[in-house]
Amino acid sequence: MSVVTAPEQAFTVEAVDYQAALPHLRAVRDAVFVQEQGVPRELEWDELDPLCHHVLARDMQGQPIGTGRLTPEHRIGRMAVLPDWRGRGVGDALLLALIDTARTLGWHDLSLHAQVSAYGFYARHGFLPYGDRFVEAGIDHQSMRRLLDATNAVETHDAAIAALLGIIGTARRELWIYSRELDPGLLDQADVLAALRRFATQRGVAHILLQDALAPQSAHAPLIGLSQRLPSAFLLRAIEEPVDRAYAAAFIANDRGGWYFRPLGHRPEGEARIDQPARAKQLQNVFEPVWERARPCSEYRTLGI
Repeated sequence: MSVVTAPEQAFTVEAVDYQAALPHLRAVRDAVFVQEQGVPRELEWDELDPLCHHVLARDMQGQPIGTGRLTPEHRIGRMAVLPDWRGRGVGDALLLALIDTARTLGWHDLSLHAQVSAYGFYARHGFLPYGDRFVEAGIDHQSMRRLLDATNAVETHDAAIAALLGIIGTARRELWIYSRELDPGLLDQADVLAALRRFATQRGVAHILLQDALAPQSAHAPLIGLSQRLPSAFLLRAIEEPVDRAYAAAFIANDRGGWYFRPLGHRPEGEARIDQPARAKQLQNVFEPVWERARPCSEYRTLGI
């Protein structure tokens, strides 16, 4: 039985036997789903529970604080964290434990029904949306999925936003963004801008290459305004060499092995993965010589928008 310990947060996460851990699982799930969210108890507890793989988070006194499960259909569910423990890494640890369990079982894919309020959380862990939103137990949900140890296809605009959130959200200190004109419809979306702002305020640096510096300036792209407020975090350069301007693709990569590549830079369709350092390094190697040849976007520093 594997145990994940986070001393700085004073909790543990472990895989548990369903019957033995049932009182602890019930304490968390009833508190979160039944009492807090108003889910009927008969919907919360189902016939799949005894067949699932369960993980449980406990504080250092052994009291339950979070749960999650894997169903036989390779679906993550019943992710719950008690209110006092939210925002302290418990949800991340639970999800990582479930992903590790799936890998141990030899599973190659995972899916889940995310509450819309938790959409960004799952996107940060490499899950991409598919299908329309729906209501389950009176709560708006979005289906999401992730291939484990494989490339994930990005086929829609919503999936593109999720892919960006995953790459930005898992970056440590550096991002490399190769864009045509600051990707209107992607890099100007509220969730993406918020993720970039968080990254920047945590001392991250985003290197951004543009094929067309005039178009985003004329469109008052919000990322330009963000770069003016945080100039040391957003470094923008414009591509001028004809050989570099002929490059058709666009991409974002980070320093933890995450990347999202679009063969056609004006389209959202492409591929993404949050855990492939070799491919991320390859894209960085494409980026760096072009960066050296490009000119700084000095006109952005004084633009009033």
